Amino acid sequence: MKRTRLAEVFGFDRFRPGQQDVVDAVLAGVPTLAVMPTGAGKSLCYQLPALVFGGLSIVISPLIALMDDQVNALKLQGVAAEAIHSGKSRDDNVAIWRRVAAGEISLLYLAPERLMTERMLAALSRLTLGLVAVDEAHCISQWGHSFRNEYLGLGRLREIFPDVPLVALTATADKATRDDIVERLFGGQARVFVSGFDRPNIFIGVEDKKDPARQIESFVRAREGLSGIVYRISRKKVDETAERLSAAGIRALPYHAGLTPEVRGANQEVFLAEDGVVMVATVAFGMGIDKSDVRYVLHADSPGTLEAYYQEIGRAGRDGQPAEALLLYSAGDIATRRRFLDEEPSAPERKMVEARRLDAMVGFCEAVTCRRAVLLGYFGERAKPCGACDVCRDPPKVVDASRDAQLVLRIVRATGERYGAAYVAGIVTGQRTDPVTARGHDRLADFGTGADKPATEWRALLRQLVATNALHADPQRYGALTLTEAGLAVLAGTKAFTLRAPAKRERNRFARSERGAELAPAESALLGKLKALRRELAADRGVPAYVVFADKTLEEMAVEHPRNRTELAGIKGVGAAKLEAFGTAFLKILKEFS
Repeated sequence: MKRTRLAEVFGFDRFRPGQQDVVDAVLAGVPTLAVMPTGAGKSLCYQLPALVFGGLSIVISPLIALMDDQVNALKLQGVAAEAIHSGKSRDDNVAIWRRVAAGEISLLYLAPERLMTERMLAALSRLTLGLVAVDEAHCISQWGHSFRNEYLGLGRLREIFPDVPLVALTATADKATRDDIVERLFGGQARVFVSGFDRPNIFIGVEDKKDPARQIESFVRAREGLSGIVYRISRKKVDETAERLSAAGIRALPYHAGLTPEVRGANQEVFLAEDGVVMVATVAFGMGIDKSDVRYVLHADSPGTLEAYYQEIGRAGRDGQPAEALLLYSAGDIATRRRFLDEEPSAPERKMVEARRLDAMVGFCEAVTCRRAVLLGYFGERAKPCGACDVCRDPPKVVDASRDAQLVLRIVRATGERYGAAYVAGIVTGQRTDPVTARGHDRLADFGTGADKPATEWRALLRQLVATNALHADPQRYGALTLTEAGLAVLAGTKAFTLRAPAKRERNRFARSERGAELAPAESALLGKLKALRRELAADRGVPAYVVFADKTLEEMAVEHPRNRTELAGIKGVGAAKLEAFGTAFLKILKEFS
């Protein structure tokens, strides 16, 4: 049944890596958490079981745009899907609910705050549910990078619907976040599937931020004709960057919450449908965007967490072809992020968690070892030097900092591995604060032995010890530092510890990567015609172009050149409903090019 649905509805003859195990667990009724990287096909892991179970399934999603895109895509695949949300009129929502109550809907998308009203829960309890899926599940965790209060109530679902399979999905969750999701949502009992976080086709690099306007233009101009995303921290910077790129003859469009929905929608549609467009955006852009040929993501301002960074660079290279991620890094950006944290109206514990996440981001930016290994290590994966990051390609000059590292490691051990970086830096620089003296730590042999350097330098060293896995910052204990096996080796003197040399070299470390395999001229011309048809069909239906067919599907059409409906049905991504809706139009174009 699942194989039949996979082929008929979604147009695939096999699962992607990691999907089948999750689908099988959900179909078996096992409480399931799936952590899968962007582009790995998380949505299918609940959509397919929902169709196999039959009846009504509920999908909890945090964003209206994400819900609508998912619903539009499912409708074009012949699935009866709807969303009820505040972006629709009351009459539309009532009409949709009547169809739900009549048993006409297979998947219903709801925001958590709408689902968890007593009225909605009572209404759903009178229906037979196939499953409940929680998308963007990291939002339920206090350790997650996008924690949302409205997600906290979802833990009641297992009590309200005890016999309904429950699945949660996310692309970004470290171990502490995964454990918290399992505890809050599943009561501590769930199967957890973690697919590999590595995206080896993305070249990762960080550059010092000196003249961002010039750096952005230079980077984008060198990749003329390629689709890319440039992230900026504010609406004002988005507008300024888009205007400068446009003035330089580069097709760049802005995207941020300050634009009208119509402008945002039109710009997003152009980016999705056409080649060589640069989207300049705040982080409001990207979630749920299914454009496979984004060739680069440029962060012109530092993200606040490695989870956000990982999620955002994951929008590049979803077709598996070479892609690039460049981050422009400056101490000023980090100071801005810290100010945002200070001004945020949240609990002190939450601020402390976010401060630790920001420290991890800084550690990644300042790394002198393989950046991919640092990034994957943050998510609990061990990795060897990748050869596909700026540090591996052109290693920086380093100095031996083993003695300084041993000093702070001794202090971490002497204080019981119970305190964070700021506390340890205070001891090494000899700061007699009330907590230090109350605990007797001012009497430690190493107290004040590093007073010749400012606390900021010691904190930078501690960040690198965390980034290189010599220390572990436990988020569940507010960043308490503990020694790892690697840290014990540094402490024992059997392993050296190095830091970036103060003098910086000027170098072009971010040379343009090789493009993927090129289509033949005739295939490229055909692909252009197929994309133009897709754009027309999407405009007629008021949906993004990728909802009609993904880029990969059109590329396979251009290469394989199917001549009839049977051959077209064999193209990945062409399910029965899409074959019926679009087959004739696409076969006409294909025959014209035969």
